Amino acid sequence: MRCETALITVLFTVLLSLLQGCATPSRLGAVPVKDTTRASIPGIPNARFWVDADLNPLIREDIKEFEREEVEWAREGHRGPLPPANYLAISGGGDDGAFGAGLLVGWTQAGDRPTFKLVTGVSTGALIAPFAFLGSEYDDPLRAVYTQVTPQDIAIQRGLLAALTSDAIADNQPLFTLISKYFTPDLLARIAEEHRKGRLLFIGTTNLDARRPVVWNMGAIAEAAGHNPQALELFRRILLASAAIPGEFPPVMFDVEVDGKPYQEMHVDGGAMRQVFLYPANLSATARQEGIQVFARRVRKAYIIRNARLDPDWATVERSTLTIAGHAISALIETQGIGDLYQLYVLAQRDHLDFNLAYIGADFTVEHQEDFDPRFMRALFDYGYQLGRKGYPWQKVPPGLAVAKNP
Repeated sequence: MRCETALITVLFTVLLSLLQGCATPSRLGAVPVKDTTRASIPGIPNARFWVDADLNPLIREDIKEFEREEVEWAREGHRGPLPPANYLAISGGGDDGAFGAGLLVGWTQAGDRPTFKLVTGVSTGALIAPFAFLGSEYDDPLRAVYTQVTPQDIAIQRGLLAALTSDAIADNQPLFTLISKYFTPDLLARIAEEHRKGRLLFIGTTNLDARRPVVWNMGAIAEAAGHNPQALELFRRILLASAAIPGEFPPVMFDVEVDGKPYQEMHVDGGAMRQVFLYPANLSATARQEGIQVFARRVRKAYIIRNARLDPDWATVERSTLTIAGHAISALIETQGIGDLYQLYVLAQRDHLDFNLAYIGADFTVEHQEDFDPRFMRALFDYGYQLGRKGYPWQKVPPGLAVAKNP
């Protein structure tokens, strides 16, 4: 999230507090706190995981997908151990997602882009992740999404009164229309096909009622689309929710059930909890305690694309309350993103993953004038593309760590 968006959100929150008596959009009751993790999506029992709670459902899913992968490996005529497993985690970053999109397309041109066993995405990374999961045959739509959109393709600003009495300052229906254009029944069928081969596609959102992260099992949802007519809509709405910046864009409401009783959950941008993720830090330890081996003995590589700069974003700050608050929130989010990278690095070291990090370098100097500015996004896409095409110099440690080890 950029400083301008953070500032707008702060302003919106302050003004909203002055209008608490005004009518706001209605909703079904939230899931009672004691039933939070029991709430399910009707008809798709393995649609999502609570990664800060009981990990057994996720462990069972991992085991099932490993077994599917073994079957597919044998069906293709292979013998012996499975090949190396490549993981890809794509972060949030708004229109900076053009960097990750360009890097992936350029990586295809370099000729050594792997097929990923696991792909995860948050916010703008959630929009990239399904294309990355399906591979280079979907490079053209990935390029189109990040080089041809305009601000009007993302959201429509609401009037001041409408914004203050509703649930956001902008209407992101245009973004949902864009999502619906590209995420079609045919695309879900392709994701389901790959899921059946033992590959995983996870998207992160934030359950705002519970203030907890949720990981959605997009391959399972795509597979359910073959018999559940609601699965396609659910898939699209999850992508919309993962990119729903609180206050800036409306939250996405999901209908759930507990013991047959209907409730609604409010979900917003997955970046409110974490900017990038792979799998829960205690997954392997929890599995071992249960006598289960979730990670096969194989080479595993983790690629992390951080759709952001990691050098300080300098700017003169005016001495006004809202400007100061906006810059402070922006700095907090940037720092959270760097902290997420360190967490992934520790996870990789402990679980013996080869750690590889990409991010926007200080050498990219095109000025950012407004969110989703086509000129800026095309330049950033090309920057990522050229780096990927030439063979990206993946960083083996998070920013600052190498300096700390070699003063």
